[in-house]
Order: sequence, then structure tokens, then C-alpha cells
Amino acid sequence: MSFNDDWGASVDSQETQLASEIGKMGIKKEIKTEPSTNGSGPVQQKPTSPAKPTSAPPVQHGAQAGDSSQTEEDETELGKEDESLLRKLIHSKLIASKSDLDILQKDPNSPLFSVKSFEALNLKPELLKGVYAMGFNAPSKIQETALPTLLADPPVNMIAQSQSGTGKTAAFVLTMLSRVDTSQSYPQCLCLAPTFELALQIGEVVKSMSKYMSELRVLFAVRGEKIERGHKLDQHIIIGTPGTLMDWALKFKFFDLKRIKVFVLDEADVMIATQGHQDQSIRIQRGLGKDCQMLLFSATYVEDVMKFAQAVIPNKPIVIKLRREEESLENIKQYYIECSSKEEKFQAIANIYGAISIGQSMIFCATKKTAHWLTEKMSEDGHVVGLLTGDLMIEQRAAIIKRFREGKEKVLITTNVTARGIDIEQVTVVVNFDLPLTHDMKPDCETYIHRIGRTGRFGKNGLAINLIDGNRSYNTMRAIEKHFGRTIEKLDADDIDAIEKIST
Repeated sequence: MSFNDDWGASVDSQETQLASEIGKMGIKKEIKTEPSTNGSGPVQQKPTSPAKPTSAPPVQHGAQAGDSSQTEEDETELGKEDESLLRKLIHSKLIASKSDLDILQKDPNSPLFSVKSFEALNLKPELLKGVYAMGFNAPSKIQETALPTLLADPPVNMIAQSQSGTGKTAAFVLTMLSRVDTSQSYPQCLCLAPTFELALQIGEVVKSMSKYMSELRVLFAVRGEKIERGHKLDQHIIIGTPGTLMDWALKFKFFDLKRIKVFVLDEADVMIATQGHQDQSIRIQRGLGKDCQMLLFSATYVEDVMKFAQAVIPNKPIVIKLRREEESLENIKQYYIECSSKEEKFQAIANIYGAISIGQSMIFCATKKTAHWLTEKMSEDGHVVGLLTGDLMIEQRAAIIKRFREGKEKVLITTNVTARGIDIEQVTVVVNFDLPLTHDMKPDCETYIHRIGRTGRFGKNGLAINLIDGNRSYNTMRAIEKHFGRTIEKLDADDIDAIEKIST
């Protein structure tokens, strides 16, 4: 196998391979504290039943598609943690980031520098060997800047926005493995993830990268793990969810937070923006020692969350943030079609799919009811369709995504549960059956860019179609236009010649 020179690409390839196994992975209730054969800890496996295909419910008529926007709370609330896992599961290739980084640093006496090779980082020999064994030849763009800071002494705290596919998991795993002292038998690195599935994925990256660190021991702190009261953990790295980790550290005192050297909070926007996880994460963070290195990573940060993160992470953290230009619409053609009902919306889609060649496409609906209805209509029309909604189990969603990624379905109809993180090269068209709205019914520009951004990746041109069914959706579209400074052109769905031209 040949590898290119982008570390992030290799990371993403490796994580993708691991992600395909997530549906089969689980944690047994009995903890085994011995290291595995390669020393990376107790990654347990058990088979799960394959997901059954979902069928659409009986068609319910009468409401226009736009009338039901975000009235089903489970489709908006449920998505947070699930988006985090789906963001990991769905990857197929690196997001080739062209963006510059905004680096906000409060200490002018500690200038950032960058590296072009792993040798320049002065890694432990066994860790450097593990990095190369994974096929990583050189750091990608964001790691060139982040890694020297992450590995510097004295340790520096960091808040980093990093898109899925740039190898952020490997960046903080490398940091933990660099800091840990395997001759000391107590927890030294703590990594929080929103779900146990994501914790397992992080653990698999640790397992691969620590291949030659034979003394390393890793433990998962997730729901269902049982430890006898009074037991003191001797694993070096603990990876888990906030609730379980909080209980282990503060309630049962299985380990001492004051002795933690590196604290990683992955998917930080989910953690500190979600009630429950936010409080638990804060309580854990407050128990850490003053010399602990604290790292927050996230694919996205809204402004309020960024302010909170900077306030809660002490000691003048470095903040690395993708510039707004990264979230541009440079390679994406945007159109809108005026419709008077959901039936007209379906007919517009049928006309487009009949007139131009489409590799794979995603269609976003506001509610499960609309998504099920559209799935039935498109299936009747001969399309091979996958349906992804918030009422599916994680394993079912992973199976559907895997099938779509492999090209077994050409169309994926989904609600907001997958608005982020879907980076599939074959996706050439994104259709907004319903434009995204916030909880208070305002235009949701962030969700919009995450939706249609799926089709402009990897340097390829993308196509976004917005179906407009009334004044509210029209005004929403105009607000999105203004926000991004890009015109969304009108398209006549009955003009086959015009439709054919949009694909050129």
C-alpha cells in the first residue's frame, strides 16, 4: 500500500477502517485490567445483530412540507451526540483543507512554530515507530501548527477547531502518548467523548499508535463497566463518557484527578453545549491539577461556546480556529425552485434526477414524517433510497451510512441527525427539501453550510438545490444569501434545458 504525504489523510483512512467495525464492537461488563498483546488495553468486542432495513409508514397527506419544519423535537434534540458519532463513521477521505488558521495567542513570549516532519517533534522512539507503522509520513496543515504547541514544555492548553478528516484524533492521541510515563501505574491521561462508540474509536487509534509501547494500559470508562468499590485503577490512559468518568473520579475515587497530566475533551461543542455533559465535564475539569494540560477539540464552535471554552480553560490557552473563508461556498452552485406543495417538491426532484447524471445525493427534510413520505415516493419512482432518521438505533444508522458510503444506495434521505460530518466524495448533489431553521424558527445558516458543504469537498464542484414553498422559506433563503454573500439562482423545474445546464 502506498501512502501520500498528508498525515491527516492517513489518519482519516485508518479511522474509516475502524469505523466500519463500530457496529460490531461493544464493551463487556467485566473489566480486564491486563494489557492486550500489543499493550494498548482492554478493547472488548462482541457481535451485534445486523440492522434491519426500515420501511416507510403509511403516507399521511394534507400538510405542506414547509408547514412542519422542526415541529418534531426528537429530530433536532437527538442529533447532537449522534452527529458526533456519525461524523466519525461516515468518512471516506480526507477533507482537503485550503483554509488558513486564525491563531489567537495571549502570550507573545511563546510564539508558535510549525514542523514539516515527525522527527522534529522529538517523539519517543517507540511512538515515532508507531506513527510510521500507521503510514503517517508528514503532518497535515493543521498539525504542522498544532503539534509543536501540544508537545511543548511546559505544557500549553489549547482550544482547536478542526474539521472531521484532518486527523485531530491522532493529534491528541499523540499528545497523550507523548506525556504518559508507563513506569508509573496510575491514570495520567483522561479523554472524554460524548458517546461510548466514539470512546471506542479513540481507543482504537490509541491501540494502533501505541503498537510498540508494550507497557501501556488503557481502560474505557463507559456505562456498564463495573469496578469494585475501593479499587484503584492502574491503567495509564482512561477514555470514556462524562457521566461515568465523573462517578469514577469524584464519587468512587477510583483514580486521582490531581495526578492527570493531559485532559482531552473531544467534540467539545457537543460536550459544553449539551445539558448534562456540560455540567459533568466542568466538574471533572475543576478537579484537575493546575499543571494539567487541557485540550479541547471540535469540528465546529458557535461564538457562545467559544467564549465559554476560553473562560473555562485556564492559563491563557492557545486558540486555533479555521477562518471563515473555509466555510465558503466556492465550489458549490446554488439554486432554488419555487413549489406550492410537497407534491410539487417531489415532482421537481423527479425532473432533476431524470435530466442530469447524479452520482450520489442527499436530501434533507425537516421532519421524520416528510422523510418517510419522500422515501416512499422516490422508491415508487424507481430510486434506490436509504432513509436516516432520529428514531433509528446507532447500529441501524451506522449500517445505513455504510451502505450509502459503499454506493449501495444512490440517494440518502435524512433529517437533521446527519446535517454535519458527511464527507463522501461521490455526493454531488444536496437537496434541501426543507430549509433549516433554528428552534426559534430563524434561518439556521450554520446547519445550511454543513448540509450543502457535503457536496463541495475534495476540490470538486457541487450542486445545491433548495425547494421553496412559501414566504417563510423564501425569506429564510434570502437571509442565507445575505449571510454568506452568495446569490442563490432561480431554477425552473419544468425547463429541462435549464436543468441540464446546471450540471455542466
